[in-house]
Amino acid sequence: MPADLIELDLTDAVYGGKAMGRYHGRPIFVPYAIPGERITARIVEDRRSYANAEGVELLVASPDRVRPECPHFGPGRCGGCHLQHMNYPAQLRYKRAVVIDQLRRLGGVERADRLVSETIPSPEPWGYRARATFHVAPDGRLGFVSTDPARIEPIEWCYILHPRAMALLESLDLDTTGIQQIEVRTGSDGRDMLILRTVDDAAPALEADMPVSVNLLLSDNEPVNLIGDSHTRYRVRGRDFRVTAGGFFQVNLEIAGTLVDLVLERLALRGSEAVLDLYAGVGLFSAFIAERAALVAAVESYPPAVTDADENLAAFDNVDLFEGGVEPVLWGLIEAGEGPFEAAVADPPRAGLDEDVPEALAELSVANLVYVSCDPATLARDIKRLARYGYALQHIQPVDMFPQTYHIECVAHFLRRSG
Repeated sequence: MPADLIELDLTDAVYGGKAMGRYHGRPIFVPYAIPGERITARIVEDRRSYANAEGVELLVASPDRVRPECPHFGPGRCGGCHLQHMNYPAQLRYKRAVVIDQLRRLGGVERADRLVSETIPSPEPWGYRARATFHVAPDGRLGFVSTDPARIEPIEWCYILHPRAMALLESLDLDTTGIQQIEVRTGSDGRDMLILRTVDDAAPALEADMPVSVNLLLSDNEPVNLIGDSHTRYRVRGRDFRVTAGGFFQVNLEIAGTLVDLVLERLALRGSEAVLDLYAGVGLFSAFIAERAALVAAVESYPPAVTDADENLAAFDNVDLFEGGVEPVLWGLIEAGEGPFEAAVADPPRAGLDEDVPEALAELSVANLVYVSCDPATLARDIKRLARYGYALQHIQPVDMFPQTYHIECVAHFLRRSG
């Protein structure tokens, strides 16, 4: 064997789409590999206590290994997918194993394997994304950031994006001069949208009869309508939600409905409760909670999303909308003597809960908390933070919002000990 190669038996799933083996006791992390495989590998980044490596030769393959669907998948290619080399049941097992590992190592949760359920699959493991952002390569073609972040991988077809979105992009004769990014959104009502980011926020020259709405997103995330509508409409569990360009909504609409069901199940509302909806976005959870609670206080910092939520929740007179950061709004409620709030749902961005949110929840007497997380590492960190204020983890349900990628959505349930 060449001197720069090592032989590894891969034993564990690692967050980020990697598998781990040990060489002379030191952990070695390898992408595009599967626990149970034996490989030869070459170390590409040595961090003393651990190393990152690339697979060179597959010596013993896992029975879960499959041929990737996408020709853009693999080392040095598109960085959007990470798990296409695994069959779908194996991806679901991988994601549960990663959540358990993160909870044990970062959250100190000793009973993690008993608290984490099997991953709920996506009804469609392909073509599920209702939106995606393409980057413009130097030659004008559209693509995604490659596994080498300095390069854009031009894409002929994205297999996880809704086919209608790909067909739309193929049909457009769009001059990409001056455009940095193009986000495509497919609405549930059949109407589609392009959202552009440009050099120096300059609006590009466009044909007025383009068969799609077009919006420009400025560098401060302020949307500017250029053609057609300023918003997309998505349908979840029989309800329509308006989402303005620049606003957030779940990319997998079927699984968004599953998240709603899981949140309602864990809240177990009886109709008399006051409930906080934190990082509320355009009101996805509030719309369904309001039917079952006495009061909903929804908190969102992005002004266009608050405007959308105002329309999406207009049918309810028991919803109060607060525009602002979650921390200052919660402390404002405390200072005003508002509450108590019996329950809360939090759906923060990847960075997790703002630092003082656990303390504020305790001050507001929240006894039942449902936390929707898109990052198991920050969830594990927040489990420790919440525990300091009496919140005990009851259960975690992984949900596969993002098939073929390492990203994991979790619904975590906490109850606060009294006294």
